[in-house]
Amino acid sequence: MRAAAAPQPEPLTIAGAPALSGEGMGEGQPLVLLHGISATRRYVVHGSKLLPRSGRRTIAYDARGHGESDPAPADQGYSYAELAQDLGRVIEGSCDRPPVLVGHSMGCHTVAAFALEHPDEVAGAVLISPASLGLPAAEEVLAHWDRLADGLDSGGVDGFMKAYEPDITTAPEWRETVLRLTRERIGLHSHPEALSWALREVPRSLPFEGISELESLRAPSLVVASHDDADPNHPFAVAEAWAEALPGATLVSEAQGESPLAWQGGRLSREIVSFCERTAV
Repeated sequence: MRAAAAPQPEPLTIAGAPALSGEGMGEGQPLVLLHGISATRRYVVHGSKLLPRSGRRTIAYDARGHGESDPAPADQGYSYAELAQDLGRVIEGSCDRPPVLVGHSMGCHTVAAFALEHPDEVAGAVLISPASLGLPAAEEVLAHWDRLADGLDSGGVDGFMKAYEPDITTAPEWRETVLRLTRERIGLHSHPEALSWALREVPRSLPFEGISELESLRAPSLVVASHDDADPNHPFAVAEAWAEALPGATLVSEAQGESPLAWQGGRLSREIVSFCERTAV
């Protein structure tokens, strides 16, 4: 008997200002994947096809100014309110029922911002590597993002990496992996000038005002944490705070010393499938 063909991505374009580029794969319950800042849609489940193989419609898209999507129009920007509006357009244009939203870092914050405004349009939330407690970023954090944007503006990928390397606080055993993955993803953007703009604006925006706002979210939620030795920019304590604030949330992570769960596409996908089945989202 011939084996079933592996699901293949179908190009997806969400028209509007800005136009968003993405892809859909599989059939069934819709899952929308949102990536982090400076990444693209491939950096949520890292190429794993387990989600569509499990009987789910997986929709992944590049955020405004990232990957193949258009930059923000001149009269718009890169606030979480605008990122959440884009997510609403993706859901309206590609989902036949409320989806499970799966977001990493910036994408995680965007999911929270959208779910707070549209609770009835979210079947569940997988919140990977949150970094914000809903408080303004410290000046040294904003200066870091500004240095990255300046480097990208002046020297492209090489300029970004030159600015990025001195600020790495990852444990030595993870340093080369982080550098390789970062250089790889920075080279995937069609509009680097727009990415630079996003690097300056996203960290200055808040997805919500204070962690207590998350207490009002009633959609089933899974929080994915990573340990600080490999991923200190997404503190484990922040993920714990999210899981404590979200009613009935489940917190999962890799074991200490392992590669972050957020970096393991197949294992992360299995956790997402288990969450969807366990909570009947």
